[in-house]
Amino acid sequence: MIENDETRSPLPDPLPAHVRREQAQQLVDERGFVRVSELRSAFGISGVTARADLDALELQGGVRRVHGGAVPAQSPGAGQRAEREPSFEEALGASVVPKQQIAQIAAALVQSGQSVILDVGTTTHAIARALVAREDLHDVVIITNGLSIALELEKAIPRFTVIVTGGALRPLQHSLVDPLAGLVLSQIHADLAFIGCNGVDLDGGVTNINLPEAGVKALMLAAAERVIVVADRSKLGQVHLGRVGPLSAFHTLITDAAADAGALKALREGGLCVLLAQAAQPRP
Repeated sequence: MIENDETRSPLPDPLPAHVRREQAQQLVDERGFVRVSELRSAFGISGVTARADLDALELQGGVRRVHGGAVPAQSPGAGQRAEREPSFEEALGASVVPKQQIAQIAAALVQSGQSVILDVGTTTHAIARALVAREDLHDVVIITNGLSIALELEKAIPRFTVIVTGGALRPLQHSLVDPLAGLVLSQIHADLAFIGCNGVDLDGGVTNINLPEAGVKALMLAAAERVIVVADRSKLGQVHLGRVGPLSAFHTLITDAAADAGALKALREGGLCVLLAQAAQPRP
């Protein structure tokens, strides 16, 4: 009997769906973030099937879907640390509009001919986009330890010169840390530095969840003439493990207009200049 396309049975999936999803769950738990493209390659499936697997795992409560993939569900149990560092992709989908508004204020502070340190993070990633959109800027040197930020800035070359610090790669944030990251920062003195963080507090200063990144941020403080911390309202009043520096080490805070008025008053009284990114007004 001659088979044709109608009688031939379709090839089975390399793995049964339940087995594939169990292994996908293990990958997410082990790595902290898994991309759809990684599941496609690992299991030889289509992007549609990979997304369906992640959607099924999310319904089961095992993962949380984020831009481009999935992260573990936030349900720390016994023996797990309550304070989990979010991945870059996870944070990218949070507080999108406030970060864009903060980025517009930050980008407006940069002038042609200046040198700028741009720290890793989703708010600073938004600043990179805002800087690229400013076609009036030229001869700007930007130093960053964020691979995602460097790729965002690439489209502005040759108006911008983009320098990546080098160092050991942290997969959660796609950031470069010591060893080696400090070598570049010790050799430069920039006009401006935009620093991201997980917490800004009057007594606790500026802090970060991850210690290696906090160490690089501290080196950035010493390498810039003017240091600006960028943080949406959720970061104010928070204190985390890694101390970047005291409030007095920073010149300016840029945050969004919905930030708590009492927290802003305390920060101003502590000597910090505060710039508020106003929400866009609807057109009449």
